[in-house]
Amino acid sequence: MEGGAEPLLGKRIVVTRAPEQAGELTRMLEQMGAEVILLPAVAFEAPDDTRELDRALREFARFDWVLFTSQNAVRFTALRLKQLSVPAAAQRTAAVGPVTAEAAKQEGFHVDFVAAGHTAHSLASELGGSMLGRRVFIPRSDRSDPELVKALRDHGAQATDAIAYRTVAPAAPDPAALNRVRGGDFDVAIFSSPSAFQNAAGFLGAGTLVSLADRVRYAAIGPTTAKAMRDAGVRVHIEAEEASSAGLVEAVVKYFQGHPAPARRS
Repeated sequence: MEGGAEPLLGKRIVVTRAPEQAGELTRMLEQMGAEVILLPAVAFEAPDDTRELDRALREFARFDWVLFTSQNAVRFTALRLKQLSVPAAAQRTAAVGPVTAEAAKQEGFHVDFVAAGHTAHSLASELGGSMLGRRVFIPRSDRSDPELVKALRDHGAQATDAIAYRTVAPAAPDPAALNRVRGGDFDVAIFSSPSAFQNAAGFLGAGTLVSLADRVRYAAIGPTTAKAMRDAGVRVHIEAEEASSAGLVEAVVKYFQGHPAPARRS
């Protein structure tokens, strides 16, 4: 990456990912010289009712493909398979990007396809006609977009989806981090999902993110998150081309290479 060994030296960057998913992004930002302010705005839990998921997992071997659209889908599916004492079958596995693919491999799934575009829409589009007549399982979030399942069925797949995990707000944000963000004591806030943005906005209070936009910068991991932010009236200054920690860091570095730093709070 261009811009010197520490191109983010002195920059204060808010990371809103869940603690178990913030490590890689935090390390990369700190290696670039940034000070990271952790303000987790999402948490993940198993579904309250697992009957639909359990029905699919008990017949796991009958699926031709399993499609993972997130690390959490991998993690909660693998956990529930173990709880049910169901072996991971040898069906083909597809992942929405390299990070999800790596998570699947770590859980013992053989990854046969990784979407070049790191979105669920890209995954369905790239698999396309190869899904005709295939029995496909999609473990998903309770907040996932139903378009993936619809697109697969449009391609002729026999698609079964089930909620594998829920996205929830953390119980209580760190007061010190919350006060720093409310006061605009940061340069960039990174949002990795619509839920992270919406929960953070709720923590901070109505209009806070909008009112700070002239002094600070906001980064989105991809188009879905960016749209949720814009729909709420929040300006998106930085949007990653690749939906990954590396893509986010690269986008932030490129932004500051081409723009003056935001005015700091006096």
